[in-house]
Amino acid sequence: MSPQRQKLTVICPVRNEDKVVPLFFERFLPVREKLQNKFDIELLFTNNASSDSTLDILRALKAEHSFVYFITISRDVGYQASLECGLRKAQGDLFVFIDVDCEDPPEMIEEFVHWYEQGFDIVYGERVDRTEPKSLVLGRKLFYRILKAVADDDVILDMAEFSIMTREVRDAISFDKTSFPFIRASIGRVGFRRKGIPYKRHKRVAGQTHFRLLGMIYFAIAGILASSTLFLRLPIFLLPFWVVAVIALCIYRILHPNLWVDSLLICVIALYLGVCLSFMSVYLGRTYKNSLGRPNFIISHKDSVLQDEH
Repeated sequence: MSPQRQKLTVICPVRNEDKVVPLFFERFLPVREKLQNKFDIELLFTNNASSDSTLDILRALKAEHSFVYFITISRDVGYQASLECGLRKAQGDLFVFIDVDCEDPPEMIEEFVHWYEQGFDIVYGERVDRTEPKSLVLGRKLFYRILKAVADDDVILDMAEFSIMTREVRDAISFDKTSFPFIRASIGRVGFRRKGIPYKRHKRVAGQTHFRLLGMIYFAIAGILASSTLFLRLPIFLLPFWVVAVIALCIYRILHPNLWVDSLLICVIALYLGVCLSFMSVYLGRTYKNSLGRPNFIISHKDSVLQDEH
């Protein structure tokens, strides 16, 4: 690498994408050719324990192209931890996140670079539309607006991880130590100068999506818990209303003895205590997992070719 030129590393998470990787690479090559007069560009795949022939394809690409690298994770750790792995292990001055399915078009990387050159530290794709059922699109939009309303830090609406960021931003995000990485929330939290590029997300070029409805619901709940302490504080906000309700029921019970009032009083007390304990347990469990300091990913070095090894 020339000492005067910046290194741009494109981080691409993959899991069982043997049909998609060659198609993505075919579209990525022209983008690299257009930008390589300005940057030394490397492509880093994070292979999330693929069980198909994805690893063989990555090895074949590496054999033909010296700018290709790949990290194989020892087990399926999920999409966000796969991104975290790439972000922590990548070498470079600029970093791009992009999915391999081409729903986020590789050609937009050129536009990201343009706005980076205008002085922005983070340039990201703002998903204004996507080829999905309207109910799912509205559900996503509602989730991000709820997340923004309850989050402790800034949340960038309609943003995914498809973006370019500077090394300074990457280093700031890497300070996060959590058992549930949520990269897009971390990007909003660290600040810096940001620019959103509106675009419509495309259809997958091949293969099947790995995202399922239950997985999306789990991701949404975990994302809110990772971004907000509102539900930990909610019992305090509800306490005055609960006290008033209990006192009113007790007074009514004294004036009008009734088994139904007794039952209602017990339910109100049990419901509040149950909600409090549930929220506390969720956050306590997450705090405990974070305190263990276990890594979110383990690299299988025999099935990896890392940038810093060459």
